[in-house]
Amino acid sequence: MPQGGAWAGRRPSPAVTAIMAALALWLVLLRPAPAAENPAAPATGDSIVIGSIGDATSMIPMLTADSASHEMSGWCYNGLIKYDKDLNLTGDLAESWEVSADGLTITFHLRRGVRFHDGHPYTSADALFNWRFMVDPKTPTPYAGDYLKVKSAEAPDPYTFRVTYSEPFAPGLASWSLNQLPAHLLEGQDPRQSPLNRHPIGTGPFLFREWLPGSRVELAVFPDYWEGRAFLDGLVYRVIPDMATLFLELRSGGVDWMGLTPLQYRRQTETDFFRANFRKYRYLAAAYTYIGWNLRDERFADKRVRQALSYAINKEELIKGVLLGLGQVATGPLKPGTYYYNPKVKTYPYDPAKAKALLAEAGWLPGEDGRLMKDGRPFEFVLLTNQGNQARQNAGVIIQRRLAEIGVKVELRTIEWAAFIREFVDKGRFEAVLLGWTISQDPDQYDIWHSSNIGPGKLNLNAYRNPEVDRLLTEGRRIFDPVRRKVIYDRVQEILAEDAAYTFLYVPDALPIVHARFQGIDPAPAGIGYNFIRWYVPRALQKPALTQ
Repeated sequence: MPQGGAWAGRRPSPAVTAIMAALALWLVLLRPAPAAENPAAPATGDSIVIGSIGDATSMIPMLTADSASHEMSGWCYNGLIKYDKDLNLTGDLAESWEVSADGLTITFHLRRGVRFHDGHPYTSADALFNWRFMVDPKTPTPYAGDYLKVKSAEAPDPYTFRVTYSEPFAPGLASWSLNQLPAHLLEGQDPRQSPLNRHPIGTGPFLFREWLPGSRVELAVFPDYWEGRAFLDGLVYRVIPDMATLFLELRSGGVDWMGLTPLQYRRQTETDFFRANFRKYRYLAAAYTYIGWNLRDERFADKRVRQALSYAINKEELIKGVLLGLGQVATGPLKPGTYYYNPKVKTYPYDPAKAKALLAEAGWLPGEDGRLMKDGRPFEFVLLTNQGNQARQNAGVIIQRRLAEIGVKVELRTIEWAAFIREFVDKGRFEAVLLGWTISQDPDQYDIWHSSNIGPGKLNLNAYRNPEVDRLLTEGRRIFDPVRRKVIYDRVQEILAEDAAYTFLYVPDALPIVHARFQGIDPAPAGIGYNFIRWYVPRALQKPALTQ
């Protein structure tokens, strides 16, 4: 009761006191009981440990082509746009945009109130810097091509960023998923010497905490993230190059999320323990595995040789023996079942007789011991792949055996991931590599197959040159009509298949497994990670040691 009321300064009588007590009790009984906490409700806290067979090479993703660098640093950054769960473009740091009627100008309207992890505001000046960074010849990036198509860029106010192209550029909008780096920390700096290589600072849902090369990368939740705080307090990547060891860590609780091998998916996780404690997922990956022949080598520069080696490898055997049926044969660089995929290209079914005939045409004939010889030189080469990927290593063993049957000796060599990319792939120091590419949503293949992208650190790693492919890839970037674009990319796939530019092997199924305490996972065409900031662990299931 307020001071100065009827009872101020006076002691109530016993009768009044009894009446007041009864009234208070009555009010308490009428008051609704507080709702009990739902033990399965979304809650903040806990962290997730992700197993990775490869370490990052740089935390500035534009400077490297390896997937580990992009994945680990990607949680720290945003682009202007991104793909949603159904693989449609949606806003990220740009809340909206307009494309001019002639298709040449895109105007992005940026979100207000976005800040970098160090508190500095994100504005259109950062977007403008990132374009300049990508087109600067001093920036050692393999992705400059998309941004060199921009004729001019401007930031007319802090929340408007506008780019104008010299000609229509179909992949233009999608290219602005480009991770936005902080201008105030990079402008005027040599990116190769920047501390951001080891300590990323972006606008993303997680901020960098620690990187122990070859061991772990640790990220913590960014509480002021513009899209809302992620439920999890952090994530840790543990770098474990051996899949068997990684699986043991999963089973013992040292890892919460990893990609399974087919054997692990089919057999080793089909137990009561895994059914009770984990959730498995399966969908066709947006990726393919291939052999890249170094076309600087005169042996592989001969198309007949590449075709012959493609016929000599039994792709169906790889699907059954390596993937245990969890995948399908790759015939080109686009994902089967998608709009731009062309199923009507030249294929290379297992045919060792045809392989031998093509090699004979190219001058490779059996010697006394059955090995193929040309000009007194035996046909032998080293096939490089990365450590930790058991599927690739198993595939390499099968390929080695099949090629030996036609008289070709293959030495299979595995190398630690970061050194493999840095010292061999980026520098073109290989005869053949067994590798994989992630497949983008847009059919544009310019960066990988156009001859202008041959060179150290660029993505046309096997030095493929074809004038018609160059012309088509250039033309495909100028056309927005999907029907006309499909005609172009259908032809690109036909030529790549005829040229055996790679020996396309298989498209694997993605086989992620996640500990069952993590909720909010919603599989979609984009996979399972698109809504990661909404994953959570109910309070009752959180690990005490990791709960803040």
